[in-house]
Amino acid sequence: MSQIFDSEGNVIPVTLILAGPCLITQVKTEEKDGYEAIQMGFQKISQEKRIKKPQADRPFKHLKESKSDIKELKVGQEINVSIFQEGDKVIVTGITKGKGFQGGVKRWGFHGRNATRGAKHEERTIGSTGSRYPQRVIKGKKMPGRMGSDKKTIKNLKVIRVDKDNNLLAVKGAIPGRKGTLLEIKGK
Repeated sequence: MSQIFDSEGNVIPVTLILAGPCLITQVKTEEKDGYEAIQMGFQKISQEKRIKKPQADRPFKHLKESKSDIKELKVGQEINVSIFQEGDKVIVTGITKGKGFQGGVKRWGFHGRNATRGAKHEERTIGSTGSRYPQRVIKGKKMPGRMGSDKKTIKNLKVIRVDKDNNLLAVKGAIPGRKGTLLEIKGK
């Protein structure tokens, strides 16, 4: 996150995103693959680094498929931030931060029990989990467990600035994930 000042002196909170260049590595068609999609590669691996054998045929750190209109796209074509304009609305999808194993209070917002009246060491417990019938825990019960690491989509984010030289996109507001998260950015 960062901030940008507009012409009137107002502060706009922005997130800077390194958006490209992405190279189209494969075009999947209905006849050959059974569905239409494009496969894009991001962050080329330098040849000085030792590359494992499975990665030798794909010199990219990240590969991602996207189902879109493939009529005008060709293998080897480069996609960069020049497709976005200032003021555009975009949809950003990413994986949220992982928080590990969490209890019911943090994961679901349970308020816990009272600290008095015999509630010894039970202030943050979730309470009863079952019932008399069907004598098991019902699927989907809000209980402690792993929190975060979910796919999250944020819609209607406004593009504030486009830096074509450095392939940077300044988007108003926050986006899902930590620093270095792979994002999917679509125009609206």
